[in-house]
Amino acid sequence: MIILGIDPGTARLGYGVIEKIGKKLYHLGHGVIETSRDDSDAERLKQIYNGLNKLIREHKPKILAVERLYFFKNQKTAITVAQAKGVILLTGAKKRLPIFEFTPLQVKMAITGYGRAEKLQIQKMVKVLLRLEEIPKPDDAADALGVAICCAYSLKEKVFRGV
Repeated sequence: MIILGIDPGTARLGYGVIEKIGKKLYHLGHGVIETSRDDSDAERLKQIYNGLNKLIREHKPKILAVERLYFFKNQKTAITVAQAKGVILLTGAKKRLPIFEFTPLQVKMAITGYGRAEKLQIQKMVKVLLRLEEIPKPDDAADALGVAICCAYSLKEKVFRGV
């Protein structure tokens, strides 16, 4: 079962692709879709849409896992990230992918067993769980891998069979 994990963002959208076979997890790829602040909001959202479509064509995931955002200190950032998240959800729906959302607390609990884990603790566990040689970079991609791992651990095996 291939899972595409997404850490929403407009300037940098993190993605991580893993495969779950039985109880084992395998790293298939990670990175970011970057957009320029010089581009219009519409152009940036189009770039995100095109980038996600390319990832879906390339990796053929069966599930889309997205970080659920619910708190922002900066309202302007919240609006642009919400727009990007809308594009993510629309892209997944158009591709008929089941979409699962996970809060940062759920991701931390699934990966470290501790809801207040620091970012570095999570990144180290992502490295260990996926048997990587080093911590995935950039942070947005590591976060997206964490979302994908959380999804893999959270869904029951019978749910995967039905997908």
